[in-house]
Amino acid sequence: MPHYPFTSFLLTLRFLFCTVFLLAPSISYAIFIEAKELEQQLSKPVSLALNKPEIADLQQFYATRNYQSVWIKTEVDSSLLEAALTFIASADNEGLHSQDYHLQQLQQLQQQAEQSLPAAIELELRTTHAVMRLAKDLSRGRLSATAADPDWHIRQPTFDAVTFLQEAIKTGRLQQSLNDLFSQKPSYQLLKQTLIRYQAINHHPEWTHIPNTSTIRPGDMHTIIPLIRQRITQAYAADGMAEYHITAKESQHYDDELVTAVKAFQVQHGLNPDGAIGKNTIRAFNIPLAWKIRQLRINMERLRWLPRDLGKRYIMVNTAGFRLTAAEQGEHALNMRIIVGLDYRSTPSFNGALSHMVLNPYWNVPASIARKDLLPKQQKNPDFFTSGGFKVYSSHSRDAEALDPDTIDWHAIKKGFPYVLRQDPGTHNALGKIKFMFANGFDIYLHDTPSKSLFQKDIRTFSSGCIRLEKPLELAAFLLGGQAVPDKFLAGMESNKTMAVHLPKQLPIYLVYITTWVDEQDQVHFSPDIYGRDLRALQYAGW
Repeated sequence: MPHYPFTSFLLTLRFLFCTVFLLAPSISYAIFIEAKELEQQLSKPVSLALNKPEIADLQQFYATRNYQSVWIKTEVDSSLLEAALTFIASADNEGLHSQDYHLQQLQQLQQQAEQSLPAAIELELRTTHAVMRLAKDLSRGRLSATAADPDWHIRQPTFDAVTFLQEAIKTGRLQQSLNDLFSQKPSYQLLKQTLIRYQAINHHPEWTHIPNTSTIRPGDMHTIIPLIRQRITQAYAADGMAEYHITAKESQHYDDELVTAVKAFQVQHGLNPDGAIGKNTIRAFNIPLAWKIRQLRINMERLRWLPRDLGKRYIMVNTAGFRLTAAEQGEHALNMRIIVGLDYRSTPSFNGALSHMVLNPYWNVPASIARKDLLPKQQKNPDFFTSGGFKVYSSHSRDAEALDPDTIDWHAIKKGFPYVLRQDPGTHNALGKIKFMFANGFDIYLHDTPSKSLFQKDIRTFSSGCIRLEKPLELAAFLLGGQAVPDKFLAGMESNKTMAVHLPKQLPIYLVYITTWVDEQDQVHFSPDIYGRDLRALQYAGW
């Protein structure tokens, strides 16, 4: 497991900062805010420049407490205010901007409020607004998921900021309640630690640029090897990892020590870890740190869009990482490579519940695939449909007539596809020996594939939207609750008969697009933005 000494230092420093901030001497306010003054300000809140829902939340919050102030006190210390400001200052570590929550303005008002009633009232109201807004953003995401990513169809969590703050203050657990808002998902925490490290070094000199060159293989001599050593050193220093110590810095020999480090870098960036330094590896070397920071921020935001409770057992399909994982009781139980949709048939993000498997499935070919992909092959090879096990039908009805493909003039089809294609089970079937079904509006499912060699590719965008699985039998075993599938299940597959196997209990499944993700070894990975969704969401957010 990677070791992160720099992370520990930063987190310790952050803890000490927050502790000092919270334990600093309280400011004694000479001003007392009367209830009628708060009520009057909230009746004409133009100066606060907030939108109507935000004003309504403030009015509701203070009305339920008879317009008594929360943060500005004279009879007790100001520890609640200090806790609130510390909470707001932490937004930067969550991939958000503390200035979006008035931090600098609040700090200025804090000094003015000692002697100014208008400043004290504004500090009171703006602090409440900032805490409620940040609490909501941490709980369900700052952005509208569907606006930032139109291909995201997972409902964002709901959050009642007014009730949250009322209960936190009423129970005297404000500090604990605020801390509970930070996602405790291990993957989120590791992305957060990486973001903190990267932001800490972002103002340092740029990383070493690696010029393009012909492929460098292990054992080669090359003039840019010293630059690569320097770049690798920077990469592992940024990740706080101490496993790799590059010693022969000026040597032009691509030795075993450097090969090991390059292979680890390739794994982290979704590349085949063959140690060969080609154009894709050089492209990964030259990704700016600023872009990685933006990637981390938008993917932490996506994790906030997900339900806090994913379930005790669930399947996570990361289309950007070309990876399926199964989790049980919060632990990794299974992972495998996957193949996802082409860039022009991209796999959307949505969730559902796996209900059953189909052994030896037929493939009912979508009309668009029949027209665009298969018809041209039939036109070139008149035996394509027959040799591939495809049957041609006149319609989708159960009593549709089966047609002889040799009697159809396939070249006469100029628009649309007036027939129905169905591929029989067998070795050539595009769905392989098994498919995994869950109700959704996209006609997407998981399935086996006869094209196993494609799993060795780095970028695996070859499907029409469905998910092809590297190890379908391992997924079947997990779904059935065992280490291996039963003999009866295997016999069913070998029978070549189509049959459904219903799960004992439906299982949550999430298809997501996460380009910075964490594996079962707690290693953070950076995947390419294959569908351009990172860039689109970042542009929408202005991040």
